[in-house]
Amino acid sequence: MAVLPPLTAWLTDPHPGRGVRLADDSGGWSYVPYPELAAAARRAAAGMRSAGVRPGDVVCLLMPTGLPCLGALFGVWALGATISPLPPPSFQTDDAYVEHITAVLEQAAPALVVASGEFGDLAARAMTRAGLPGRPWTPQEITAGAAPEVPEGQGSAAGRPVAPPAGSIALLQFTSGSTGRPRGVRVSWRNLTANRALQSRLIGWKDGDGFASWLPLHHDMGLIGCCLFPVASQSDLWLMRPDQFIRDPARWLACFAPGRAAHSAAPSFAFAYAARRVRPRRLDELDLSGWRSVCVGAEAVDPAALSAFARFAAPAGFSADAYVPSYGLAENTLAVTGGAAPLLIVRPDWAALRIGRAVTVEDTARLADAAVEPGSGWLVGHGFPQDGDGVAVRILDAAGDPVPAGHLGEIAVSGASVAPGYHAGREGGPDATRFVDGELRTADAGFLHDGQLFVLGRMGDSLKLRGRSVYVDDLDAKVAAAAGLDRDRAAVVALNDRGRAGVAVFVEAAPGPWTEKVTDMLRAELGPEPALTLVAGRRGLLKRTTSGKLRRRHMWQLLQEGGLESVTTRL
Repeated sequence: MAVLPPLTAWLTDPHPGRGVRLADDSGGWSYVPYPELAAAARRAAAGMRSAGVRPGDVVCLLMPTGLPCLGALFGVWALGATISPLPPPSFQTDDAYVEHITAVLEQAAPALVVASGEFGDLAARAMTRAGLPGRPWTPQEITAGAAPEVPEGQGSAAGRPVAPPAGSIALLQFTSGSTGRPRGVRVSWRNLTANRALQSRLIGWKDGDGFASWLPLHHDMGLIGCCLFPVASQSDLWLMRPDQFIRDPARWLACFAPGRAAHSAAPSFAFAYAARRVRPRRLDELDLSGWRSVCVGAEAVDPAALSAFARFAAPAGFSADAYVPSYGLAENTLAVTGGAAPLLIVRPDWAALRIGRAVTVEDTARLADAAVEPGSGWLVGHGFPQDGDGVAVRILDAAGDPVPAGHLGEIAVSGASVAPGYHAGREGGPDATRFVDGELRTADAGFLHDGQLFVLGRMGDSLKLRGRSVYVDDLDAKVAAAAGLDRDRAAVVALNDRGRAGVAVFVEAAPGPWTEKVTDMLRAELGPEPALTLVAGRRGLLKRTTSGKLRRRHMWQLLQEGGLESVTTRL
C-alpha cells in the first residue's frame, strides 16, 4: 500500500484529544475534534469521488472558514487530488470578480468547483465563462452524519485516504492579483514538507503547541502556515474569519492566554489596528504571556506598527521577542527567512539606495528598545535561513550577477521549498517574479546586513497591500482615464518610500487639475496606506524597451537617482 504524505497521514489516525475551534458569530467557539474533522474529510472525499474527481485532478474551493471548508480541503487531499483555493468577493463589483475567477478557472481547468451557497451564483457565472460544464458542488453533507463505512477493497470510492499520484502537486496557489493577471504556483508535496520543517524551526514549535489565526484560507499565509501545517501537526487550532477579527481584534488576542495558542501569523497592519481598536479596559482582561511567536509578513513589515503594539500590549504580558518578521512568497511555498529575537532594525540612507551598490546604514537599534514612529525610515531584519533548512539566498544586481553583503539588489532564493514553476506556462517577464534554472528570482529588492535579510519590497511591477498583490499595469489604464490622457502616456511603478509601500505615477503631461483626480482614484483603489508619488514630465518620461514594453524597474531606479526631467510631488 502506498504511503500517505506527512501532511495527510493524520487522516488515518487523528489525535483524539485535540482539534479545531471555529469562531461563531455570537462570540463563542465550536469545537471540532480531529476524529470528527477526519470523518468530515472522508465524507467530502466520498462525495467528490462520486462527482467525478480522481487522484491528480484539480479541485477549486470557494468557501469561507468553517467546518465545510476544512472538510473539503482535506477531502481533496484524501482523494490524492490538488487543492486550489479561490478568493471570495471583496470590494470589487460582481462583474470584476467573475472576470478574475474566470481567468483562474481557465488556467486551473478543475475537475470540480466546490462553492458554499452564498458564492454559488458567482461561481456558476465564472464556470460558464470559462467553458466548464455543470454547476458548483455544494458540500452540504460534510457537517452532518457519521463517516461512511468503507467496504473492504473500495478505497477512495468510499472516502479512504489515498496517496497522490507520483509527480502530482499538492496545491495550485494562484497569486491574488487583479483582473487578467492571476498566475498559479505549482506547490509540490516535497515543497510543503520542506517548508513545514523550516517554519517549525523558525517559530520554535514543539508538540502540544497551539495556533490561532484569522487569516483567510485562500491566501498562502493563512492556508499553509496557519491551517495545513498546524492540522498536519495535530495541534490545537483556533480559527476565525477576517471579518470577525476586524469586528473584534481582542477576540484573536484572547487566544494567547497560557495553555491556549502559542503561535500565530499576521500582516503588520493587524498590530496597528489592534492597538487602535482594543480598549484599555478590554486589554486589562487579557493575558498574552502564553504568546511565544507570531510570524509577520504578507506585506512590507512596518516596524512602527510592531513597536506601537508591543508598547500597547506589554501590560498584558506581550513581549516584542514574540515577533518573527518573515520574508516569504507563494513561489517558495511560503517562508524563506524569519527574524529571531532580539530583532534588529536599521535606517538606511534612502536617497543613496541604488541597485548593485553598497547600502549606507545610518542607524541601528533593537526593536524592543526603540519607539519607532511611522515614516521614520526604519527597516526590520527578516533573519536568515537557519542551518539545516537547505535554503540559499543571493542578492543580484541588474545584470543578474551576485553582489556582496551590504549591497542592494534583487533577492534570489533556491532550495527544497522553491516551487516547480507556474501553471500553464504563465511565466513572468524580466521584471516579475520568475524561475531561472531552478532559482526563484523574486523581483523584490533587499540587502544583507549583519547576517540578516532586509527587504525593501517590489522593484517596479507590483506591491503587496494587506496580503493582496496589486499589479501596477492594471492601474495604468485607470490612471490615464482619470487624467484624461491616452493610455500610453501614463504608467505606475511600485516603490518603497522610506519603509512604506507605495506607487509612483509617471504621466507625460504638465501638472494640472488631473493630479487630484488621479489621487482620488488611487486612494479608492489602494486605500490610505500606500505612499503616492506623482511624476509629471514631457514625452519620453516613460522608458520603454525597443519592443515598446515599459521598463518599470529602470524608471524606479531613475526616480531613486533623481535622473528624470520632471516635476515630482509626494503625497
